[in-house]
Amino acid sequence: MCDRPDRGSAERGGNVMDAMDKDRDISAQQARQLWTEESARRRRLPDPVRASAVRAVIIVAVTLVLAMVAVLCAFAGSWFAFPAVLIAVASTVAATWGVLDVWVTRQVWNQRYGVVSRPSSTAREMRRQRRRARKEAVSARRAGERGRARGAAA
Repeated sequence: MCDRPDRGSAERGGNVMDAMDKDRDISAQQARQLWTEESARRRRLPDPVRASAVRAVIIVAVTLVLAMVAVLCAFAGSWFAFPAVLIAVASTVAATWGVLDVWVTRQVWNQRYGVVSRPSSTAREMRRQRRRARKEAVSARRAGERGRARGAAA
């Protein structure tokens, strides 16, 4: 007897198909895709923002590891506990800087490249009023000039 049940039953005359035989029965049209493409819910981050985010994640991860080392050394009463705490505090400052760097980089990028300004309806209405007032002032000035020109010619 064989230790594999599918081989043993096939040798005994059983009708067992292995995985390769099952795949041969499927035509190319019936084959299912392994995955389907879906559009992303959000757009990809700009390169400078993504780079600062990756940097921040790495700094925060290292900070968490250093903090854990400091805590464990303190519990163990090791001589390395004091330097580890100092390093953990310094890396916390660096991690805070890294997170702020992501925020600042994102704001700068949005201000330079990403913001599409669309005035609100209130701002649009105020612009219309200023335009109307300018047109009326120009037409009144022209009407005054015409009146003077007619008076001078008469």
